[in-house]
Amino acid sequence: MRSWEIWRRLGLNTHVAERVRNLPLTPGVYLMKDSRGTIIYVGKAKQLKRRVQSYFHNSKSHSPKIAKLVAHIAELEYRNTDTEFEAFMLECRLIQELKPMYNRKMKNPLAYTYVAIRNKAGLRRMEVTDTPGGDGESMYFGPYTASKHSVQRAIQSIEECYHIACSQPLAGRACLNYSLGLCLGVCLGGEAVQEYERIMDRIVSLLQGSGSALLHEMEQSMQMAAESFEFEAAARWRDHIESVNFLLSKRKVIEFSAQNLSTVVYEYIDDAMIKLFLIRQNHILFSQKYALPADGQQRVLLAAEIRSRILQYFKIDSDSDEALVQISREEIDQAQIIYNYLHGSGSCHLHIQQSWLGEMEQQELDEVLYSFLPPSSRENI
Repeated sequence: MRSWEIWRRLGLNTHVAERVRNLPLTPGVYLMKDSRGTIIYVGKAKQLKRRVQSYFHNSKSHSPKIAKLVAHIAELEYRNTDTEFEAFMLECRLIQELKPMYNRKMKNPLAYTYVAIRNKAGLRRMEVTDTPGGDGESMYFGPYTASKHSVQRAIQSIEECYHIACSQPLAGRACLNYSLGLCLGVCLGGEAVQEYERIMDRIVSLLQGSGSALLHEMEQSMQMAAESFEFEAAARWRDHIESVNFLLSKRKVIEFSAQNLSTVVYEYIDDAMIKLFLIRQNHILFSQKYALPADGQQRVLLAAEIRSRILQYFKIDSDSDEALVQISREEIDQAQIIYNYLHGSGSCHLHIQQSWLGEMEQQELDEVLYSFLPPSSRENI
């Protein structure tokens, strides 16, 4: 009764309150609608009921945008998924298709930023932009799916770390940042300019993925500070390292997508069931639930079934054009979800080599799949 009273005071109609009460504790996607039936927000959840209930509990801690969203909810729908991964992918697709108002207000799914290195006043300078290209001379890195503010903060951290945040380069007089210890002295010219260029070369190599000397140097500085019991300095180095790794992790998503991998993934739904996914680049081509094999023979049969699906969805004709098109802005979110899922979840995945798909090598594929599948939980094989 207490929660019903809270919802009544929030102005939530009894129909929506009843829908919330009856939501399952399963993964899925929820769609919130206003009084005209327009979908105004799409979200995902590992446990639908608990996630949606959170909008109507502890309302004092909600941001103004969340409070306004809740005030406009007149209808609620949901779609179950077998796994949280599927909920992430479904949410991403629905947001791109429907473009709900409050998803755009809270986070623009098409808002990506780039790091630009441009020549200004005779020196290369780092900037953050959402419009790459144009001059033909600048270098661009990205896109980054995080907020523009996060990317700016990472760049600022790198500049502070190496004291290259000069506010008036080559001006012939010291800038304010020089007096604060944030500038090498590029404003004064001389040897500081050469050191600045050496640092910029290492930053470019790092962002291009061709050199990690800068990151190793930062890690060594952090370790030396910690060993000298200079814990504040070590903490600053740690923050700088996190900023660099933030930029590198976003670049890895793009590289992962560009490889156009064919990947088999399975995830446990419960002790007796797995969910199988066949993924090519940023797209789920096939998914199916399977009971866990009870014995070795059933594992052989399951491996053969999966091989058949792999040949159906992954085999590429020799005459087909495998040239990759550049990943679109709309696909970056999907790539990020799949990359994080493969590298951070409890799922098991296997990248399929094209050489395994030839008729002579299908036995090898069967053997690989047999060893890849989960062993029986009921009998040691």
